[in-house]
Amino acid sequence: MAAEVVCSRWTMLVVRELLCGSTRFNDLRRGVPRMSPALLSKRLKELEQAGVVRTEPTRQPGVNDYRLTQAGEELRPLVMGLGTWGQRWVESSLSLRNLDPTLLMWDMRRWIDVRAFPPGRTTVQFLYPDVDEKRRHYWLVIEDGEADRCLIDPGHEVDLHVRSPLRTMTAIWMGYTTLRAEIAAGVVEVDGPPALRSSMSSWLGLSPFAKEARPSSVA
Repeated sequence: MAAEVVCSRWTMLVVRELLCGSTRFNDLRRGVPRMSPALLSKRLKELEQAGVVRTEPTRQPGVNDYRLTQAGEELRPLVMGLGTWGQRWVESSLSLRNLDPTLLMWDMRRWIDVRAFPPGRTTVQFLYPDVDEKRRHYWLVIEDGEADRCLIDPGHEVDLHVRSPLRTMTAIWMGYTTLRAEIAAGVVEVDGPPALRSSMSSWLGLSPFAKEARPSSVA
């Protein structure tokens, strides 16, 4: 019965997004971009019926927050364990096969260390030249202790420009390689103030599983 609740397609990824702090329907969609809105709504209703999720009204008419119940929170070790297993045992070539720059930037935004930035607003532009024109430009805006991902130019002066193949930046985020190594190899280009460039390795948001050691038998 437990498997029927959590093992249906996409359900664990929806729970993962809720565990990571997403509460609004549109934010949940950003974390699971290949899931249709209709299926996401269906899974949320199923999780609510199972006592894993509860809805809370907001000040906006017709808009609810989705939050995990105690039962949902107790799924955290299961979700984290699955992520650790995948990092250790799923071949990197498979992990890097279906790349999505929008999802990558959404996850990077979530894990950025905003404390590493100077007071005021900092705008970082990412360019993925190997991606089609509509999906190659992204901006991260860090201000007032929060990081926001923008899909269109926010109109702010850019403080740091980052140019990288999508596969390389994804590999950095997953811990398969390092930013320093890819910059030294000339694969990643970073242009901006020296202090901001040199601190990028410390503030860049990596996967929470990036430090998991992979067995030598897994490529």
